[in-house]
This record gives sequence, structure tokens and C-alpha cells, in this order.
Amino acid sequence: MQTNQLSPDTLRRLAEFRPGEGKVVSIYLNLDPTEFASGPARSTAINSVLDEAARAARDEDPSVREDVERVREVFRGFDFQGAHGVAVFACGSEDLLDVIKLPRGVDNAVVVDEAPYIEPLIELHAAVRYGVVLVNRQTARIFRASRHRLAEVARVDDEVHRRHDQGGWSQARYQRSVDKEASDHLKNASDELLRRHKRRPFEALFVAAPEAVYKDFLERLHPYLSERVVGRIEVDVEHTGVDDVQAVAEVAIAEYERKLETETLDRLLQGVGSGGRGATGLEETLKALNEQRVEALLLQDNFDAAGVCCPQCGWLGPSGVTACPADGTETVSRDDITDLAVRRAIRQSAQVVRVRDDARLEPLGSIAALLRF
Repeated sequence: MQTNQLSPDTLRRLAEFRPGEGKVVSIYLNLDPTEFASGPARSTAINSVLDEAARAARDEDPSVREDVERVREVFRGFDFQGAHGVAVFACGSEDLLDVIKLPRGVDNAVVVDEAPYIEPLIELHAAVRYGVVLVNRQTARIFRASRHRLAEVARVDDEVHRRHDQGGWSQARYQRSVDKEASDHLKNASDELLRRHKRRPFEALFVAAPEAVYKDFLERLHPYLSERVVGRIEVDVEHTGVDDVQAVAEVAIAEYERKLETETLDRLLQGVGSGGRGATGLEETLKALNEQRVEALLLQDNFDAAGVCCPQCGWLGPSGVTACPADGTETVSRDDITDLAVRRAIRQSAQVVRVRDDARLEPLGSIAALLRF
């Protein structure tokens, strides 16, 4: 058994995995602590999804039933600590048994197919890794965040004396000392943030700071970090609980992600309008994926569509194509071709974008691609 974290390498390896014979059992288990905090609740959830897997395996080859039992054994002794969800992929013919702890909950699912079912992993992996920094003249708090989760990972406290108004030369010297202490604190905070970034990079940063501190703090950030600052939030630095920080951050993150969606669709429409680097609709998008020209695959949230694939070379096409144009092999019909499209995108290192809030993709067929050339 191999236990992995969700990473680009893991995702790409699963996207490229295709057994020489047999099928792959993919199981997703939701363990969101808000729903399954207690041991009995988790046990019920686990038994439920395993029973579903056993039912799905009844009409399959005996090796599939054996894979379900292998997963059952894994779950009996698995440490679920810290997991909000789990994904398991099993294929005995290729000695595959991968378990991935997920950072947030997923819908329970059981899929038996010729390749791993990875579509639910895409949104989790594609989620931007945010940093949220709360900083004033003596305290800094650093959080890691996603669209749905936030955790405090570091705190920097420095002793900074208060200003006073006695006047005279002693006051001026004292004031310079206080300002030096505050400046050193901001440097300590920025250094800690850089250390955290080097360990696990932030893709975007939000900063909360009093007006008098905000500009000074940004000036002390390393260029790696200053170029990632995408917004400012308003929250009390020292006395706000994690839940309240998360509530404020979620609003800012949602607004930022709507902006990213808009910019991506703007680029798509510009490419389509100029007859250049844009493909829309299922047929044209699948064609671009087959030609490995895709920079970003865009999918309307909850979109699915029927299609066909070639079992020999993996060519993808719309329904109705009976023979692969690449090698003449008889195609196989799929009720939903989107998971295969996502796998093809991952294999060519393309970004996968789920469009939730911008309605402009739907009239274009709910699926499109930005092209490299």
C-alpha cells in the first residue's frame, strides 16, 4: 500500500495509469469532521461506501471483488487522523493500491473503470493555496487557506514599547527606539512568512494590517511574496478568532476567484474571436486535447457529456464516431467523457478550470480550451 499526499506528481501518475488488463476500483470517502467527528459516525460512513463498492463489484471480474476486499483491509487499520476525505485506487493486476488523504470533504463515490477516476481530485488540486497574514506593530499571525478551509500556522510576537509624549531630546531618542522595535518586528514577520512560503509556497496572499503598518509591511516583503499579494482584508489582528478570520477570508477569496474566472474567460473569448488560441464546444475541445495543444481546459461546473474513446490509443471524440481516425480501432461509448478529457489535460500539463460563477461558458457548449498554439 502506498499512502500519498495530493500533489501534481500523484495526480499525473494516476492520470497516466492504465492497466494492461483488468479494471481499477476508485473509492472516495467523505470524512468531513463537521459530519463525521465521532468514531461511530466514521465507521458507519466507511461501511456504507464499502458496501456500495461490494455491490458494484458483483458483476465484475473476480479480481475487482478482490480489490474491494483489499480496500476493506486497508480501512480496518488506516489512520484517518487529519483527513477530511480519502481517495483509494486499487488494481491487483498492476499491484496498485494507493491511498490519498484529502484536505477537505468529497462526495462518496465508487467507480469501476479501465483507469482511475480522478475528476474529484481536480478541484481539490486546482484550488489555489492562499496565505492570510494579520500584522500590526507587535503581533503577526500567519494562516494557510483554501476556498473552504483556514488554519493558523505561525505567530510572531515581539516586544514593542508604546509611544509617549513627554517631549524633548529624550522623547526623540525614545521614539526612534520604538520605531526600530516595530521595524524589526515587521522584518521578523516577513522572514517567517518567507520561511513558510519556501516550505509550501503560497500562490496568493491577503494581508490585514492597520493603515500605518500596511505599506511598511509590504515594503519589507521579499519580491517572491510581494508579487503574490492580491488583496487586503479588514479584521482585528490580535483578538479575532480563527472562525471569524475564515469568514472574512472566504469572502475575499471568493471575490478573487470570480476575478480569475472572468480573466480566464476573457482570454478564451479573445482567442476565439481572433480565430486563434481558443476552442469551444465538445468536438473542438476534444480535438485540441487529442492534438496536445491545450494550455487550460475550462468546464462549466457539473457539466457532463456523452462521447467515445479509442481503447487502443486513447483518442477522444463526440458520440457517433464508430472508428478511431488515428488507428481505425472500434471506439467505446462513454456516458460521460469529461473524466477522460480531464485525464488527457493533466497528462499534457494543462490547467483545469471549473467555472462556477461566470455564465459566458454555457452558450459556448460548457466546455472550452485555451490553446498553446
